[in-house]
Amino acid sequence: MKSRDNLLRLKHFQVEDKTRQLTQIEMMIGEFTQMATELDRQIQMEEEKSGITDTTHFAYPTFAKAARQRRDNLEGSIKELMVQKEGAEEALANAEEELKKAQMLDNRGGGSGNDPVVDAQVENRALIG
Repeated sequence: MKSRDNLLRLKHFQVEDKTRQLTQIEMMIGEFTQMATELDRQIQMEEEKSGITDTTHFAYPTFAKAARQRRDNLEGSIKELMVQKEGAEEALANAEEELKKAQMLDNRGGGSGNDPVVDAQVENRALIG
């Protein structure tokens, strides 16, 4: 009985941990997207101020060049985070499945049943993703 409780706690912790990781990745993507948008705005303002939009022109603003490079780096990071997000979503789905299996084993063994908190998390993830 005690080992089943420990197994359920472990699986519950894994689901919470994977959910936390996914949330952090999603927040980082949002922040990076916002930063890239702000850099785009700054680039546009600098180009309007100088009247030069050709990045190869010798008088193209240095600030705009630097901001453009930063924006490109952020966009690369966003792409990498999207790949990580897919992996995190898959890991979360696997952890949720493992938790459901552990809950079913606990039910067969006369356990207390499904954890309503975990069930709500699984249902929320299904609605969001």
